[in-house]
Amino acid sequence: METIPHFIGGQRVAGRSGRGAPVYDPATGAQTAEVALADVDEVDAAVRVAGEAFTSWSQASLSARSRVLFAFRALVHAHLDELARVVAAEHGKVLSDARGEVQRGLEVVEFACGLGHLLKGGYSDQVSSGVDVYSLREPLGVVAGITPFNFPVMVPMWMHPVAIACGNSFVLKPSERDPSASLRVAELWAEAGLPAGVFNVVNGDRAAVEALCDHPGVAAISFVGSTPIARAVHARATAAGKRVQALGGAKNHAVVLPDADPDFAADHLVAAAFGSAGERCMAISAAVAVGARGDDLVEIVAKKGAAVRVGPGRDEASEMGPVITAEARDRIVAAIGHSTEQGAHLALDGRGIVVPGHEDGFFVGPTVVDAVTPQMDVYRQEIFGPVLSVLRAGDVDEAIALVNANPYGNGTAVFTNSGETARRFVRGVSVGMVGVNVPIPVPVAHYSFGGWKDSLFGEHHIHGPEGVAFYTRAKVVTARWPSPRAASAASYHFPTGQ
Repeated sequence: METIPHFIGGQRVAGRSGRGAPVYDPATGAQTAEVALADVDEVDAAVRVAGEAFTSWSQASLSARSRVLFAFRALVHAHLDELARVVAAEHGKVLSDARGEVQRGLEVVEFACGLGHLLKGGYSDQVSSGVDVYSLREPLGVVAGITPFNFPVMVPMWMHPVAIACGNSFVLKPSERDPSASLRVAELWAEAGLPAGVFNVVNGDRAAVEALCDHPGVAAISFVGSTPIARAVHARATAAGKRVQALGGAKNHAVVLPDADPDFAADHLVAAAFGSAGERCMAISAAVAVGARGDDLVEIVAKKGAAVRVGPGRDEASEMGPVITAEARDRIVAAIGHSTEQGAHLALDGRGIVVPGHEDGFFVGPTVVDAVTPQMDVYRQEIFGPVLSVLRAGDVDEAIALVNANPYGNGTAVFTNSGETARRFVRGVSVGMVGVNVPIPVPVAHYSFGGWKDSLFGEHHIHGPEGVAFYTRAKVVTARWPSPRAASAASYHFPTGQ
């Protein structure tokens, strides 16, 4: 069986720790490979190689870096379908969704191609007699990315193109559940002309994460995952003196107002709740039906959810694939069952679904849980599966209060035909990303992605302008070039702008 290695110093490197983890095809349930799991020494080797590469890469001209970024952009575009097939094979999402993931990652690469403008500083002439002041942004050094299984191409691309464009070197620790896409991306970086050691991939589990958090050669860490781990990574890495952005979990609401078109809203609810089997940090997992039309909305959503074509991701006819592991499937099924024990009603039950020819796959069908209250576990927990909970609210203010009472603040959406109500909703919710008749408001690459409250630990959102700020630090220079004939005019009082 194939063993998936690391990528260090411009080449694939076999694991030396002797530890490994299985990699599955979620559609069949069969193990397809084993991934090497790094120990502390292997993480140290990658960081040292990255540190050596940083010395020269950080001094490379903007034009030299731009050429590599543009070449990498062209290669990702050329290999988009190949990368999508790799994602579908190990993650299980359908090919159309996998292509969309790669395309959204490519948008961040295109944003990073504008590094000349992004890193442009400021200049102030003659702030004092013969004195000028200017600013510049410099890279941090070796930075690390720790990324989840649900977007094995896109989420790392939220990080490494921006970090590398800014002059840093990068160590990526992808999810051990679907690691192959990261290795292929590393090869594309090398083919684009990126010097060896600037981009490295270290596969691993908790031991590798902790080693990166503790390593004195790592200047900053970007993390995307669950809230408990995001909180732990932020605490551990900041205690070690690192800059950290740690994006956590979510409970994203879609508020449907009485004036919204029910078919339009239902179509988007179904796509946002069940796309990628609900394994998105921006998936809609809670719908809030406002007013007296809640029953009608649930009926339409359940009917449309039942029509979703569930099958293997590599089948072009499939609209929704399996979840990532058997353990994830069993956890989701248990959560559905527990919801009914707590008084919820199943308008659509996806348990026990069987996909012909893929009976051992990790499938859970679309599920709609109605009559949910904020006290129920199905609402309080991040299910991370194809489960849509439906709550009720009397008016938009009650819906806003419900959203704000939730500890997560990643994304939310409102469906309405009223501009005034939409504006009140946008200004009223304590959430980082808001959609108006857009259920998954993931911002385009030249804006930054990030939530509030328990969905983000750290000061910076990811990619976009805040990504540039995160991967660089400011330096301000105050300069004077006196004439050899001029008096020194030195003074013991504090300098002023005279």
